[in-house]
Amino acid sequence: MLTTKDARDSYLAAFEAVEASRAVAGWLAPIRKAAIARFAEVGFPSLRNEDWKYTDVSPIADTEFRWAALNERLHPGSLEPHWVGGTDVHRLVVVNGRYRGTLSSVGSLPRGVRIGSLAAALQDGADRLQAEFARLADYRGRPFTALNTALFEDGAVVFLPPETVIEWPIHVLYVTLGSAEPVVAHPRTLIVAGANSRLTVIESFVSLGDAPCLTNAVTEIVAEDGARIDHYKAGQDNDDSFHVGETAARLGRDSAVRSHVVTLGGRLVRNEYHAVLDGEGGDCTIHGLYLLNGRQHVDNHLRVEHGRPHCTSREFFKGVLADQSRGVFTGRIYVAEDAQKTDAKQTHMSLLLSEEARVESRPQLEIFADDVRCTHGATIGQVDDEALFYLRTRGLDADAARNLLVYGFAEDSLQQVRYEPLRRHLEKRLLDRLPQAVVRRDEL
Repeated sequence: MLTTKDARDSYLAAFEAVEASRAVAGWLAPIRKAAIARFAEVGFPSLRNEDWKYTDVSPIADTEFRWAALNERLHPGSLEPHWVGGTDVHRLVVVNGRYRGTLSSVGSLPRGVRIGSLAAALQDGADRLQAEFARLADYRGRPFTALNTALFEDGAVVFLPPETVIEWPIHVLYVTLGSAEPVVAHPRTLIVAGANSRLTVIESFVSLGDAPCLTNAVTEIVAEDGARIDHYKAGQDNDDSFHVGETAARLGRDSAVRSHVVTLGGRLVRNEYHAVLDGEGGDCTIHGLYLLNGRQHVDNHLRVEHGRPHCTSREFFKGVLADQSRGVFTGRIYVAEDAQKTDAKQTHMSLLLSEEARVESRPQLEIFADDVRCTHGATIGQVDDEALFYLRTRGLDADAARNLLVYGFAEDSLQQVRYEPLRRHLEKRLLDRLPQAVVRRDEL
């Protein structure tokens, strides 16, 4: 077992080894070096850090993860259960942090659109992408983001010129392929939507096999004036794996970003979402759902910054916790002095299925404008006894009735998923997380 200092030193050594062996664009090398220097300075976050007060990352720091080999073998058939939609989808596959063109199916694209390997796009010298890289995901204040910035090898890029509409969803499947030893991957996504463009992006994170692994992901989303983006993040790692991910979004004038974060796996998961409304009339909506059992721990940490007038934000998160699982929700709405006419609402609802399950709900408002409408609310409850009794009188046994109520609570969140094939896919995964032979589709 590593000490925290040993773990930090091992990542610093990995950076030196990787930096010496790879060809890095001149503009990118200083960013990587600054990021690893920041990580060397602060190390892994501790419980003394207010933002990590309820999430202990020592299980990550104490595990000696190795970098996966370049020749991972992966049969395309093993990916089939994780795809959504039919043939009308642009498919990208990233395995252990490396884009795999042979497993991807991008298809035909409108002129000027770029979808594919992030590393290739940055190496090609695309000025627009270089300008946005590491601009939103600030590694100076986030140790795991610093690690990703320093150590990422590849990922996915989605670039749309102004006035472009992508009819088919873009599905990026991030696979962490375990082995006899724990492995780590640092995938990265960069989405740039030009003015008045339209697109849907689905990010799925899965870990194949039963071995523990660490996925440390970063996604940056740029919505220029009038752009519309539907963004989904679905975490389906195995229950022995770790996932730390940051999504950072910047919204221009009259743009809209609608995100949905669903966590249905993982031993320890931290989802960070940071949105900046940087133009009048911006609209940001973030839905979330997590379903936990055993000793799973999921921490959803949100910050929405209103920097311009007449912007709207909505945050709706739901959690279901069983056994000895732990949930953390921190949602901060920040309203700048000039952001008059802000309309912001935040809601977190959690359902506890055992006396040992715990959830920490921390809604926060930081308001410096005087003409705003901002609200937040949090509820923590158990299965309604009267509803349970009613279902028992209709012929269901206690377990089936209980799971039916749990499904109904969670399904309400999934109804907000606009892309129907993804909604059906997540509904099936939700049912799989409930006890088998208790809830059947013909009972729903």
